Amino acid sequence: MSATHLSRGSAGYRRATLALFCAGFATFAMLYCVQPLLPLLAAHFRVSAASSSLALSLTTLSLALCLLVSGALAESWGRKPVMAAALGLAALLGIACAFVEQWSSLLILRALLGLALSGLPALAMAYVGEEFDPEALPAAMGLYIGGTALGGLLGRLLAGLLSDLGGWPWALGGIAGLGLLALGLFLWLLPPSRHFRAQPLSLRGLLGNFALHLGNPRLRVLFALAFLLMGGFVALFNYVGFRLAGAPFNLSATVIGLLFTVYLLGIFSAGWAGRLVPRFGARQVLFGAIALMLLGVALCAAPWLSAAVVGLALFTLGFFAAHAVASGQVGAHAKGAKAQASALYLCAYYLGSSLVGYVGGYVWEHAGWLALLAVLASLFGLAGALARRL
Repeated sequence: MSATHLSRGSAGYRRATLALFCAGFATFAMLYCVQPLLPLLAAHFRVSAASSSLALSLTTLSLALCLLVSGALAESWGRKPVMAAALGLAALLGIACAFVEQWSSLLILRALLGLALSGLPALAMAYVGEEFDPEALPAAMGLYIGGTALGGLLGRLLAGLLSDLGGWPWALGGIAGLGLLALGLFLWLLPPSRHFRAQPLSLRGLLGNFALHLGNPRLRVLFALAFLLMGGFVALFNYVGFRLAGAPFNLSATVIGLLFTVYLLGIFSAGWAGRLVPRFGARQVLFGAIALMLLGVALCAAPWLSAAVVGLALFTLGFFAAHAVASGQVGAHAKGAKAQASALYLCAYYLGSSLVGYVGGYVWEHAGWLALLAVLASLFGLAGALARRL
């Protein structure tokens, strides 16, 4: 391996991992800050619980679909410039969301925000795969996923707090302001790509790369895992707020937001899982992570707040561990065009978020909380069966 690759302990490694941590933080904070606000948005705009989830589902859907384009363009345009432009545009759209007066306007802006953010996640994964020493890659990917966990936590936590202080517009505007701060740190810290090789824009070449990745059976398993795990994860956190805001819990938006501190466990488990892969293998670590998710779902069925908190904690530990392992395996098994491979993985990831997240609302409204948990448990059981094929 060339000495120009980033190895653990070097100054470049520290700068790059911190920059990617900031990027992951901002992406997930702006993406998921609406989640604890869904009951408030439903009441303010007079829409149903399932319809309110469109403020998140449309964002992740546009992100998923546009990932395929942005991941392909990045093979010609480079990594850092596209990631920086994506982060800046998303922050500006997030600020605009704070000033809307109509539900349709909010949905359009949130969909455009997803489009903007599509230029970041796949490129970050590709940057890690290209610039880091293979021995440092699992830990670096774990730190990036840890940044997404912290962004998901603070985005939800601060959104709940700001909404109690000044309403949902303050919440959306404040989170977008954090995105601009993260952009400044990202531009300052991230070293330029040294191993990126631009490809000429060619529709045949782009489609050929997608066909190559989809023809890889190991990558297909990883794409299916992304859809199932992320879909179930978002569905649970979308509607647990409605569950806890109602009887017998009757919690406020701030207290519900505080429950998202379980995301701190995701920061730990993402890095921890990455370090376990060389020792036990990706399949065994994935099995353990999915088992934790199933245990968490079972505890969330109990009618006690303490059980729900412990269940959410175990569920979060398992999800971020599984995501860190699966996303790291994409770069290991992709045969070239790593940004497009990452884009396919994340497309499946966010399609799961959009589709399962929305369908979960239908189940919640028509069959109740226990039925929703049963559906999620089935999805994770299928994910465990798929993981056996790795």
